[in-house]
This record gives sequence, structure tokens and C-alpha cells, in this order.
Amino acid sequence: MLGVDVPRVRRELVLITAVLVGISVAIAGAIGFVGLLVPHAMRRIVGAQHRVLIPASALAGAILVVLCDLLARSLFISFELPVGVLTALLGAPFLFALAWGATTKGSGKR
Repeated sequence: MLGVDVPRVRRELVLITAVLVGISVAIAGAIGFVGLLVPHAMRRIVGAQHRVLIPASALAGAILVVLCDLLARSLFISFELPVGVLTALLGAPFLFALAWGATTKGSGKR
């Protein structure tokens, strides 16, 4: 057989990407996850021009962390929830959708 099994390689790359993202978040914490998530979200909102994208990503990342911190401090009276829990709850579905869209975009599936 000649060539590359594209669907298999695509699945393997998504799995490797998920593991690497998990490692980077485990090392860097919530800030690393926000740094992975926010620029992708902002690119969809403001476009790919870096002159606008970088400041928008910085501002949106700061707002996201502050809002998650505020929610983590005020959600429960008896204890404070770690900020990373809320950023993971918000970001994990988005990151999964982003990875899933990248795998199906080139394959013709929708």
C-alpha cells in the first residue's frame, strides 16, 4: 500500500495534541489554558490581523480570568473554588469543539 492513511494520522494528531495541551495546562495551570483558548476565540470574533488580535486577546484573557476569579470566590460561601476549575469547565468544551472542527474541516464531513 502506498501513501498515508489520512483519517488515522488525523486521529493520532488530535490525540497527541490533546495530551500536549493537558501537559502544558498541568504545568502552567489556568493561565496556560486561557493562553491557549482566548486567542482562538478572539480570532473568530475580530479576525486574523495581529494588530487587532493580540491586544484583543490580552484584554479578553484578562477579563476571562477576572470573571472566573470573581465567580469562584462568590459561588460558594463556605469555601473558595480554584480558578482553574472554572476556566477548565468553560474552556474544555470549546477546545474540544475547536479540535473536532479542525479534524472534520479537511475531510468533507460536517
